[in-house]
Amino acid sequence: MTAITVRAPAKVNVRLSVGPPREDGYHDLVNVFHAVSLFDEVTAEPADRLRIEVRAAPGSPVPVEGVPVDDGNLAARAARLVAGRLGVEPRVALRIRKAIPVAGGMAGGSADAAAALLACARLWDDVGRLDLMALAADLGSDVPFALLGGTAVGLGRGERLTPLPTGGTFHWVFATAHGGLSTPAVYAECDRLREDRHVPPPEASDALAAALASGDAKELGAALHNDLQPAALSLKPELRRTLDAGLELGALGALVSGSGPTCAFLAESGGHAADLAAALAEKGVAAFLLCADGPVPGATVV
Repeated sequence: MTAITVRAPAKVNVRLSVGPPREDGYHDLVNVFHAVSLFDEVTAEPADRLRIEVRAAPGSPVPVEGVPVDDGNLAARAARLVAGRLGVEPRVALRIRKAIPVAGGMAGGSADAAAALLACARLWDDVGRLDLMALAADLGSDVPFALLGGTAVGLGRGERLTPLPTGGTFHWVFATAHGGLSTPAVYAECDRLREDRHVPPPEASDALAAALASGDAKELGAALHNDLQPAALSLKPELRRTLDAGLELGALGALVSGSGPTCAFLAESGGHAADLAAALAEKGVAAFLLCADGPVPGATVV
């Protein structure tokens, strides 16, 4: 094979329940992932050494300045991990085309890692020896879901996944912010905000599971929840204005996606999502706005 292209989706956390810090520094989570139709693409082709090129996908407004093109990129770590497990040199060029907001709480880096895992495995592992889900968990908490896609609940750090039945298509608007937020910084702020009170173990939500299974967007909007949202708002207070604007304009529900700072708004339909995005653009509360549907499949060869 001369080149393999894989696309992997963004995610929105429709529920993120965060327990107290563990001894290893991580937190136990009940993390309900929902894959949406914003995709990064990674093309892997043989090369003399590991090289990475990052550009915005055609027509995408996503800025890519500052995305690392060395081993700081999770896709590079994925390629090295696959090569190491197979006993080959990581002689591959990875061309990344991004449509997922960078440092936006939508797991764009994890999507790139999942795409690189699958692309390099197809390039080098012609007999399918690798357990890609296990490798994905070694790379990061969100990488396994980028391989799986759909809707799923993640336990532990979020890497232990169980698919959730989803009875329809949900329509979303994503409002990106100027500048990103560091995931470790958001978790640290979450811990600081909660340090003087009892933090219970993370909890699932029967109402959310029922709304997903029935495809009821209004019920899902009412059940959206993110324990990291207060921390994101503490670090980036202007996000409150964005969330309030979306709700005032008729969103069925709103929350900060993951560790932020992207804000997610649930709409009644595709048309409602387009209208909501246009109205939010007029309010000037986002760097740019993106519409997407979910759930969608995980990392897929194209």
